[in-house]
Amino acid sequence: MDIEIREVKTRRDLKKFIYLPEKIHAGHTNWVHPIYVDEWSYFDPKKNEAFSYCDTIILLAYRGEDVVGRIMGVINSRYNEHKNEKTARFGYLETWEEEEVVRALLNHVEDWAREKGMTKIVGPYGFSDQDPEGFLIEGFENRATIATYYNFEWMTALVEKQGYSKDVDYFVYKLDVPKELPEFYKRIYERATRKGNYKIIEFRKRKELKPWIVPIFTLMNECYLAGNIYGYAPLSEKEMKDLAARYLPVIDPRFVKVVLVKDEPVSFFIGIPDMTEGIQKARGRLFPFGFLKILRAAKKTKQLDLLLGAIKEKYRGRGIDVIMGVKIIISAQEAGMEIMDTHHELEENVKVRAEMQRMGGKLYKKFRVYKKDL
Repeated sequence: MDIEIREVKTRRDLKKFIYLPEKIHAGHTNWVHPIYVDEWSYFDPKKNEAFSYCDTIILLAYRGEDVVGRIMGVINSRYNEHKNEKTARFGYLETWEEEEVVRALLNHVEDWAREKGMTKIVGPYGFSDQDPEGFLIEGFENRATIATYYNFEWMTALVEKQGYSKDVDYFVYKLDVPKELPEFYKRIYERATRKGNYKIIEFRKRKELKPWIVPIFTLMNECYLAGNIYGYAPLSEKEMKDLAARYLPVIDPRFVKVVLVKDEPVSFFIGIPDMTEGIQKARGRLFPFGFLKILRAAKKTKQLDLLLGAIKEKYRGRGIDVIMGVKIIISAQEAGMEIMDTHHELEENVKVRAEMQRMGGKLYKKFRVYKKDL
């Protein structure tokens, strides 16, 4: 039976789109459900400001009346204007192992992007680099972490058959939390704190974080744009607040650090306890008791996920990274954490990757974003 591609138009269609992955990944041990209340907000143009400056198309693949796949196409106009590009993105591709379905979904997004004047497509990628990015290509034996893809091993081969090739790879390291700070870290830390006029802000309660949300994400905008971070488009103040609202309920304030110079934020770091075991048990549903399972997992976990961080360009190379690292390690030790997941590091970011390796980090996952000329 032929594959028919239909655009998501109604709430009923969107419900099929949102819940399809849990059918496809039923019994897939290391796959983790999304938090469904977040998914409903993310795909709602009334709640997600990114829709206001991005062209989008959300699609379902049908065989007869059975839904057999999904995909989303995105054209981030803000990013394209900033980069002077004509690049589209595909994301949220989910199917069973059927090349026919993968081809039909990708072809539809490609045709849509061409009609919009785009000359290139990349993916998987969402509105911004705060969304899941890149198919998993190594490390399938490890459970997914929050805000990452977890696809079947066969998916990348089917995508490559459609003419896609590597654009960028992300590396993820696993570090043991040291029982004692390494001597070289101690020396750099002592020198940096002695010579630099730095003030380190640490937190104990979530309400203490609220006044820092906009300053932190404003700094992220500045640093990520200056650093030419792949796929990054600047966030508006509303998007900063929306992003904070998305993560604030699961952030442990002990793992948020800010460094000030003359009361100006010059660096920040955000980590979160790994709560994916709880999300799996809750099946992504917060109610009636899912949120308790997630909170329990966050308290019991021995893994800290390093989510976001940045240092103002003119302060790099002055030991601030070590100051932040030491503070995070101390907080992790106090919380009984044993390992840290570094989240995505671009393959080309050799300085940060070298630092991870110097700390004894082991490469345990790789993700790949693909590209195709249109």
